Parts: sequence; structure tokens; C-alpha cells
Amino acid sequence: MKLSPVQAAIAAVACNLAGPDAYAQAMSWDPSWAFSGFGTVAYVQTNTDLGLFAGPAQPGGASTDGTFGVDSKIGGQINAKANAVFSGTVQVLSQRNGDGNFKPSVDWAFAKAQVTPELAVRVGRIGAPLFAVSDFRNVGYSNLWVRPPLDVYGQVGFSHFDGADAIYQASVAGIDLTTQVLYGSTETVNGGSPVHIRHQAALNFTAEFDDGITLRVGRLQAKLSVDNAALTHLVSVLDSTPFAAVGNEVSATDKSASFTGVGLAIDHDNWVGSVEYTKRKTSSYVSSTTGWAATGGYRIGKFTPFAVVSRLKVDSSNVDNTIPASVPQVAPLAAAVNGLIASQDLSQKTASAGLRWDAWNNIDVKAQYDRVTPDGDRGLFNNVKPGFGNAAVNVYSVAVDFVF
Repeated sequence: MKLSPVQAAIAAVACNLAGPDAYAQAMSWDPSWAFSGFGTVAYVQTNTDLGLFAGPAQPGGASTDGTFGVDSKIGGQINAKANAVFSGTVQVLSQRNGDGNFKPSVDWAFAKAQVTPELAVRVGRIGAPLFAVSDFRNVGYSNLWVRPPLDVYGQVGFSHFDGADAIYQASVAGIDLTTQVLYGSTETVNGGSPVHIRHQAALNFTAEFDDGITLRVGRLQAKLSVDNAALTHLVSVLDSTPFAAVGNEVSATDKSASFTGVGLAIDHDNWVGSVEYTKRKTSSYVSSTTGWAATGGYRIGKFTPFAVVSRLKVDSSNVDNTIPASVPQVAPLAAAVNGLIASQDLSQKTASAGLRWDAWNNIDVKAQYDRVTPDGDRGLFNNVKPGFGNAAVNVYSVAVDFVF
């Protein structure tokens, strides 16, 4: 087979790093491919019509009417292999997105070069390694919960980046160690507004111990921009007043942002559990937050009852609104800034209990109850109305997950 210039270049790198054997493998042709898929059909209902329960970045959501839209999804994945060095993966996913529809999108699409047995390089659209279950957060069958705890996973509204990463794996004293570095960008939509997360640079470290214990530590830094006409107009007006400093704090144009996460998971004998702690920081109106979640479950035959406690706390609004609300000429501006700050008052706590039943081969059935208590007027709920907040909301979910 004749190699393209790009393939030849990567083959040369493989040769230089790993010697003649790697080059011979890169030049060989031994193609294969495999298709797999996954999906979830889930129904969610709450006990209130004053706010809508939704997933990360989704508009709308569930109320007393109930909906299949929050957690239902279907995805397909093709893994293709050219030889022992070169391979590629494409994953297409359909779930409710930031525009509120189920338009299928390409979640993964990357080429991979296994440069040495320990080192792999990927280029393309790659899953963003922000959380403990980042690679399979959309595969309900791989998770204990109906959905990952929103007090942690609701802090970030994207799941992939376009760029490149390098992954190095080694075993030391019986511990499997993985180090990942990446650089890239993400274009997504959150609640109808385009969001750009550019110049992403991240470092992730994972250690897998005996007895089913896994530790993960990661940090990502980036530049954040939000395209929203009302936000742009507000900043423009503030810039023309003595309160331009407030406008700079509100602005979400090319602002610094970071996300840090630490996770510990255990799967030993019949016990399963995890603890995850995360921090989001920005220098814009998008609030800086801390989230944590703890999960515990115990397998009894084909049934696994589990419980989750979690917390999301706003550390800072990042905006010091110095506009005097008592001055009639600028009171509307003060109110507009305060309204924007209030929209980012996401603090809430959640207590959950559920049951997973591995009913058939590659199919599970789950039921989950969440008691979500916003600290203020909204938490992570959408379209909140007067009277919502500072009171618990009951969320009822049933789901069927499958893989094929």
C-alpha cells in the first residue's frame, strides 16, 4: 500500500522512536473494523411546574408532565484499524443538545498512531477527559446511575474537543499509570447560545491499583467566549458609562477559564462506589463553582441498589456590581447586572437513591429518585418561575440502557 505524506511522516516518527520493527508494522496493511452502539430510553418527571429539570447545556426539561427528552439517547461507533500502528474511531450521538433538538452530531472522529507500545497519539475530535467517567459518560449501560451526578457533571456543557492528545501508559510496581496531555478547542451551544472554549491545554493522570481502585487527577485551562446578543449589548452599554469595570467583569469574550477534577473509584467484590471533587473557575459572569459527589452501591445477584449524595456550590459570581441601584438613571443597568448574576446562582444539593437491574444480556433497567434542593432561586433548573427555590424538588426517573 502506498502511504500518504501524513501517514509516511507519522511512520517515520514511529521508526525513530521505536526502531525498525515499528516502521515495518506501519508499512504493513492488515485492515479490520468493528461497529458497536449504545442507547438509553429514559423517562423523567418532577413534582413542580415552577422550574424544569434538565441535563448539562440543555434548554427546557422535565416538570410534572414528564419527558423522555432529558436522558434518552442513541449512539453508534466504528473502530477501524489499518495495521498495528494506525487506527481510527468515529462516534455519532443523538441526544437533546443545546439547541433543544436531537440532531445527530459527531462526538468523536480521530485518527490514532500507536507510536510505541506505551505511547499513542490521536488527532481529530476526541472525548474531553474532564471527569472520572468522561469516555463513557454517555453510555448509560456502563454507569451505575441513570445520569452522572449533575452537581459535578452539570458544571461543563461539552464532552469533546477538536485537537490532539498524547497518552503514555506504563506499569510501575503493579500499578497501571496513564498520563495524558492535550491541546484543542470546542465549539458548542449552551441553552441556545454559541460557546467557544479555545486554547484548551490539559494534563490528566490516572492510576489503577489492585482490588479495583482507580485514582484520577486532571486540570484543563482555556479561553472562554459566549456569543449572546443581550450579553454583548449589556457590556457595550456598560463600557460607555463610568461602570466599564463592571462590564469587563461581566464580559465573556476570550476570558480565562479552568476546570480541575479529582476522582477515586472502587469496584471490588460486590462493592462499587466513587468520590469526585471538581472546581470550575472563570474570569467572566459565568460563576466559579465547586462540585462534589459520593456514590455507593452493593451488588446482590443481578440487582445493585445505590445511593448518592452531592453538592454544587457557587464560590464567586466574579462580578462586583458597583452600580448604585438607588440612582434612577442607572437603576435599570444595576438590575440587568444583578439579573445576570442571579442566573448563575447554581448552588444546590442532591440526595439520591436508585436500583439497577441487569435484566438481560447487554440490557439494564434502572429506577432513581433524586431530592434536589436549590440554595437560592434556581440551582441547575431552567425556566424558573416566582416561588421556585429554597425548597426540595422530587425527581423520578426510570431508564432502560442497552449496548450492541
